[in-house]
Amino acid sequence: MNQCILMAEIIQAPELRYTSDTQTPVTEMVVQFPGLRSEDPASTLKVIGWGNLAQEIQEKYHLGDRILIEGRLSLNVLDRPEGFKETRAELTAQRVHPLGADTPLEVPANTAAASSVPTAPATKKSSPRTAEAKASHPSVPAQSTFDDIPF
Repeated sequence: MNQCILMAEIIQAPELRYTSDTQTPVTEMVVQFPGLRSEDPASTLKVIGWGNLAQEIQEKYHLGDRILIEGRLSLNVLDRPEGFKETRAELTAQRVHPLGADTPLEVPANTAAASSVPTAPATKKSSPRTAEAKASHPSVPAQSTFDDIPF
């Protein structure tokens, strides 16, 4: 499944246009998001919105807005006039959510450290409902749970 969620800032204002054949609205904009580490440069990505979402993006979002984008990531191969092929990533938006101007785009260092604390593995316990269901339906053959097979 190809599903991405990206927190970014709009660095090129959304531009609304319409397809020539069906007059479907299409909005294109460019967003920027920080690198994984503080020393990594920021990355840019083209975002496309279609239909009603395209019109919503054009109306609600502007240059400098911070947004959360949900969508599908794709790669497009372009033939350059210089004689080589260029691959560009593009995000087709499915939903866009506004963020406050004070929302940082970077993950704070103390949050990342706290989330890396290992947790105890969950243990599988037999559910009383499962035992009741098996006992209440004697015509259904018992199914093995494979709990007694060593791996």
